Amino acid sequence: MQLKPINQQVVAVVGASSGIGRKAALEFAQRGAKVVVSARGELKLKSLVEEIRGFGGEANYIVADVQEFDQVKAIADKTVELYGRLDTWVHAAAIGMFATFDKTSPEEFKHVIDVSLMGQVYGAMAALPHLKREGRGALIHVSSMEGRRSLPYQSAYSCAKHGIEGFLEAMRIELIHEKWPINVTSIKPAVINTPFWSNGLTKLGVKPSGIPPYYDPKIVADAIVYAAEHPIRDLLVGDIAKLLDLAQKISPSLVDSLLLLLGFNLQLSSGELKLEDAPNNFYQPIPDDRVDGDYQNLVIPSITDALGKLPIFQLGTGALLALLAAQAFKQIE
Repeated sequence: MQLKPINQQVVAVVGASSGIGRKAALEFAQRGAKVVVSARGELKLKSLVEEIRGFGGEANYIVADVQEFDQVKAIADKTVELYGRLDTWVHAAAIGMFATFDKTSPEEFKHVIDVSLMGQVYGAMAALPHLKREGRGALIHVSSMEGRRSLPYQSAYSCAKHGIEGFLEAMRIELIHEKWPINVTSIKPAVINTPFWSNGLTKLGVKPSGIPPYYDPKIVADAIVYAAEHPIRDLLVGDIAKLLDLAQKISPSLVDSLLLLLGFNLQLSSGELKLEDAPNNFYQPIPDDRVDGDYQNLVIPSITDALGKLPIFQLGTGALLALLAAQAFKQIE
């Protein structure tokens, strides 16, 4: 399967107003792609387009709510109207809610699914006809390590990410069966230092924290850009994502024990009081267009990400992960 070089691509990035999506859009534009960005917040999209045009890149924006299929379809259609085609679709839009399952209302759970799962479904449905017309391309969906292992306080979000993995697997094999040269990639980041944690709806009484360590949004953006040029099925981003995936495959009960030990208190570790009615982006966008979040002091480098993209290294990934796992478990002891 041959994908175009980035500097010859037209790329749509959905969920581009902040965090991973914004950083990915900047990376694509810096490497010469024509970029169409979308999100709910127009002012944040304007600032992103201005930033891209400021360094000589080419970008346009369209405001859309991913809960509405017609609005998502309009992103794909507008991209083709502007640039004649669509080569890569990147879908990063998601919202977070932090609460125990029994404190989550049916409406709140459904809303997370509508945005974080159905939005991704609509994105693939909207982009696929254009990619088929072009005869090749890439569908890149930002999932999460929570698509492999659910975490406490995040039942709805984890459900959405598991759902993404389900429909992508079915769609991928259908495309292969029909011999369409369209690559479908799931990007599964570990905990990333974006505004996601401070902007979500919380019923925990404090500003949520991810379970440390955190990783820089750039490593996820780099994985997205890599997948736009190199056909690849899955990219687990961040050493901990790979370790968690390995541990879940070996012993889910071991992961249960680790999460009982660490998974509750560490998500409350910010210590900063935050009420349920505090500003959040659960239903409406808020004016936060940052790439980086509030936990820069907890960000660490990832050892395996750069090496993991090398075909020769992928054969030895399991051995390295086993070594990392042994070191991590030793530290816990």
